[in-house]
Amino acid sequence: MRFSSAALLATSLSALLSGGSAFVSPTSSSRAAKDVTFLPSARPAAYATSNSRLFSTTEEEKTETKEVVAETKGLNGESSEGEKGNEDGLPWWWELVWDLEIMKKGEPGTDCTFGDSANVLRTNIEQIYGDYPSLDGCPLAEGEITDIADGTMFIGLQRYSNEYGSPYKLCFGPKSFLVISDPVQARHVLKEANTMYDKGLLAEILKPIMGKGLIPADPVTWSVRRRAIVPAFHKAWLNHMVGLFGYCNTPLIASLEKIADGTGKVDMEEKFCSVALDIIGKSVFNYEFGSVTDESPVIKAVYSALVEAEHRSMTPAPYWDLPFANQVVPRLRKFNSDLRLLNDVLDDLINRAKSTRAVADIEELEKRNYDNVEDPSLLRFLVDMRGADIDNKQLRDDLMTMLIAGHETTAAVLTWALFELSKNQEIMKKARDEIDRVVGDRTPTLEDIKEMKYLRLIVAETLRMYPEPPLLIRRCREENVIPKGGGREATCIRGMDMFISLYNIHRDGRFWPNPDTFEPERFERKYVNPDIEGWKGYDPEKWKGQLYPNEVCLAYVLFCFPSKTHR
Repeated sequence: MRFSSAALLATSLSALLSGGSAFVSPTSSSRAAKDVTFLPSARPAAYATSNSRLFSTTEEEKTETKEVVAETKGLNGESSEGEKGNEDGLPWWWELVWDLEIMKKGEPGTDCTFGDSANVLRTNIEQIYGDYPSLDGCPLAEGEITDIADGTMFIGLQRYSNEYGSPYKLCFGPKSFLVISDPVQARHVLKEANTMYDKGLLAEILKPIMGKGLIPADPVTWSVRRRAIVPAFHKAWLNHMVGLFGYCNTPLIASLEKIADGTGKVDMEEKFCSVALDIIGKSVFNYEFGSVTDESPVIKAVYSALVEAEHRSMTPAPYWDLPFANQVVPRLRKFNSDLRLLNDVLDDLINRAKSTRAVADIEELEKRNYDNVEDPSLLRFLVDMRGADIDNKQLRDDLMTMLIAGHETTAAVLTWALFELSKNQEIMKKARDEIDRVVGDRTPTLEDIKEMKYLRLIVAETLRMYPEPPLLIRRCREENVIPKGGGREATCIRGMDMFISLYNIHRDGRFWPNPDTFEPERFERKYVNPDIEGWKGYDPEKWKGQLYPNEVCLAYVLFCFPSKTHR
C-alpha cells in the first residue's frame, strides 16, 4: 500500500506534536537496506519504520501521490468542489495548520519554541513535496543511512560535503540539520554571529548530565563561568600541574614496561583514558581515581555517563523524556543510579573544600607555592577565590563537565598521535630526539614543554586530522545569512539545527594542502587560498598551542620506549 503525501505530512506533524519522530511503513517492504536513501531535493519520500531509515520514491510514484492528494479531503474523505487538494502536492488544509497558535514562531533572539521547530519542518516538506524553492538555499543530501548510523557520522558527512558543498541539509523524519564544512561559515556561526545561535540539541542531550556546565551552558552562564575558571590556569599552577601529569603517568609507564617485550596487543586508548582520568581527578578535584591500576564504581559510573551521552546524541526520539521512562527502561535506571553516585562524590568533594576555605585575592592565589599546598586542585582555587561565591550545583556542573568531557578527548588525541607516529618512524625519531635534548632523564617542567615545539606540532597535527570533537552542534535563534566562503551563501532560519563539521574543514585540500598526510611541519608555514572568499588563511605567528597534558603524556610514552613499534 502506498501512502499519499497528505498522510505522510499528517504523520510528521502528529509526531512532532507528540515530541517523537515520524515514521510510517515504507513504500515497498521488499527494498533492501543498501538501497535506503535520504530525502533528495524536490522528490517525495516515505518515512520508514523505527530504525530511522528513509525510503525514496520514483518520479512515477511522485505523480501518483499528487493525484491521490488532489482527491483527498483530510486523510480519507472525498473532497467536495472547491475543497480539492493543492496541485503542488500539499493537502488542502496545509496553510490552515500554520495559523494555529501553537505553530507561531518565537521572537528572534529568544529560546526556540515548538513553533520554530514546526516551521523548519514546514520548509522541508514544502521543498520536498510542494516543489517550493528552498528558503535556506541549500540542497538536500541523498545517500544511505548506513553512511551515518555506524558511529562514524562525520565520515559520511564528509562524503556528502564533497558532493553537495557547504552548507547542505540532512533530514531525519521531522528533524533536519544544516551541515557546514567551511571555515568562513563556521567563523560566522561561532564568532561573528554567535549571539544568534545556541547549543540547541547538544544542551538538551547533556543537561541531565552536566546541567549548566561549560559545554551545555547558555551564553550568559558560559560567559560568567569562563571568566571565573580561566584565572585558575595561571603560570604557577600550570607549572605544578606539569609535574602532576608526570606523576600520573608513572603507573601507565610501569604497566607498559611489563608487557613491552611481549607479543600481545595493547589497547592504548583504554590506557590513555585511564591516565587522563587520573590527571583530571588530581588536578581538578584532588581525588585519587587510580584508574590505571583499578576500576572503582566511580570510574564505571563515569564511563556509563559518557556512553549514555553518546547514545542520546545518536537517538532520533528523546524517549528518556517520556513519563515514567526513567523508572521503566533498564538502561535509564542504571544511568540515573550512576549519575547519583557521581553527584554524591562531587558534592562531598565540594563540601570538603568549602569547609576548609581560605579566601584570597587572585593575586595571592597566583603567588602560592603549589608544590607545598596540600590541595592544589582547580576546585580549591574556585572555592578560595574572593568574590567567587557560587552554589554547589553550579560548581558540580562545572566539575562534572570537566570529568566527563575532559578525559576521553585527551585519550583520543594521544591514541591517534601514537597511531600516526607508529606509521611515520622519521617523525617518531625527530620527536624522541627533541625529548632527549630538552628533558633528558628528568621530570619535564612547564618551560621544557614550551621548548619542545616539535612535540606540540605533532599534537596540533593530530588534532587537525582527528579533531575532538569532530562535530559541533548549534541551533539558530535568529534568522541570518551565512556567508559564501568556499561554498554557497545560505539563509539559516530560526529553529534550524546545525552540524559544524571540523573533520570536513580539516580534511579539505583547499585549506590544508595534502590534507590526508600526517605532516606536523605544516604548522610552521603560513598558508592562504585567495580563491576562498573571506578566508584569512593560517598564520603560525597567531597560534599559541597550549596543549600541555597531551604533550606531557606523549613525551613520557615516547621517552620510555624505543622507536621500534609493536603491533
